[in-house]
Amino acid sequence: MHGNGLTTPTGYKTRRFDDVVDEVQGFFQAHRAAGTHPGGIHIELTGDDVTECLGGSEHIDEATLATRYESLCDPRLNHMQSLELAFLVAEELAAARS
Repeated sequence: MHGNGLTTPTGYKTRRFDDVVDEVQGFFQAHRAAGTHPGGIHIELTGDDVTECLGGSEHIDEATLATRYESLCDPRLNHMQSLELAFLVAEELAAARS
């Protein structure tokens, strides 16, 4: 997650949710191709209703990024984005078992 940050024209440090999803899917694909088992992932997230990462089911865009931007360091997935990613990881793990 640390390699896909960007800064908006208004100066907010952010990430695109779709980039995080692509990275996680690529991680699982690489392990499948190598015949290895994924050991874990590191995700920056919070259970709060922040608007620090672009995208997700709430369609956070650059115009709404400042609404609830609270991070003093790295942008985090909010509660909905975290749940979306958790379901994706669960699907990937289930696919690896079959």
